[in-house]
Amino acid sequence: MPQIKRAMISCHDKTGIVEFARVLRDFDVELIATTGTRKVLLEADIEVMSIEDFTGVPEMMNGRVKTLLPKVHAGLLGIRDSKLHVEQMQAYDLQWIDMVVVNQQPFGELLTKPGITPEEVYEQIDIGGTAMMRSAAKNFRYVTVVVKPERYSTIMHELRAHEGGVSFATRNRLAHEAFRTTAAYDQAIADYFKRQEPPEE
Repeated sequence: MPQIKRAMISCHDKTGIVEFARVLRDFDVELIATTGTRKVLLEADIEVMSIEDFTGVPEMMNGRVKTLLPKVHAGLLGIRDSKLHVEQMQAYDLQWIDMVVVNQQPFGELLTKPGITPEEVYEQIDIGGTAMMRSAAKNFRYVTVVVKPERYSTIMHELRAHEGGVSFATRNRLAHEAFRTTAAYDQAIADYFKRQEPPEE
């Protein structure tokens, strides 16, 4: 069972994330987080690296590009027992990412903001978080993807039971949940775009 050595964290809903991060650190997991999540963890005296320090690339385009980088997605998608993938990771000085903890602002919640315009809605559509969910879920044989805070307790139990690892069965279930989550998110966006379409002439 692979051990979790490095985790990427980016959460809109920060419920329980401090306790979960503390347990990860108990197992010497290196934590990397985006700005808002990192701030919460630092305030709790939890050691955490910024995404900019990990990738070597600053957040750009008003936050549109933070995690959409090879250093992140190669680390998620690489096959650990593939000689070619290992050699390419080494050649480009890339590192494995063994866990992604990410959740988006519910799209319906976004639409309830008073006076929000379509332009503001389009700007706040999550791309990077969704992409990380999908990359981690695709590679669930090696990567644990966590998209709901209510799963933290189960995963903390497994980490303790398996000396820092998460079972294949749990990784499989979490991947299934991640794809269901991204599908529902994309469907909500598609429905919104449909409502914004101008009438046909």
